[in-house]
Amino acid sequence: MIRLLLADDHPLTRSGIAAYLEKEQDMTLVGEAGDGEEAWEKIRALKPHVALLDIRMPKEDGVAVARKIKEARLPVVPLMLTSYDAQQYVVASLRAGAKGYVLKTATPEELTRAVRVVAGGGIYLDSEVSRSMEGGDFTPEPLSTREREVLLLAAKGHSSKEVAQELFISDRTVQTHLASIYDKLGAKNKTEAMLLALKYGIVTMEELLE
Repeated sequence: MIRLLLADDHPLTRSGIAAYLEKEQDMTLVGEAGDGEEAWEKIRALKPHVALLDIRMPKEDGVAVARKIKEARLPVVPLMLTSYDAQQYVVASLRAGAKGYVLKTATPEELTRAVRVVAGGGIYLDSEVSRSMEGGDFTPEPLSTREREVLLLAAKGHSSKEVAQELFISDRTVQTHLASIYDKLGAKNKTEAMLLALKYGIVTMEELLE
């Protein structure tokens, strides 16, 4: 039985997710929290197998809670709940010890699949992007060395200006590289590009976390 703790500051979102999780025969919801501090207190007290953490919460965000779990070496797996506009938090979450993240637009079936994957020791990245690849013949074009450098820096949360300074190129050149990366991978934004690059093996998780 997978013991779960759910932390989200939106009561309606939390109750909806909780209602679905409680229907799963191999899962049990042992606690809920409405902010980061409450989540951390309940994680320490209840020791769930998986903690579903909203990235943006009052008092402490999900990334901070995940980091505390890692630093305390608790046998609890953080699974982040997020949205594409929180791109800057994705790599930070993984660095903090999260084993995956799921978009809040995901289906209940995908959420439970993600829980089972991370509870079993795997890493789960939302499949919203990968659905566009299923059943198709799309094959990404190889990225150039410079494009890989731009993608890795952008995926780690660096702005275009910071990427330009790091690589000693202009902002316009960075934008040109990003446009080429999106076109080659079939991506619409930095997060999709990062996920697709991971799924296609163009970059590795280790490179993202360096």
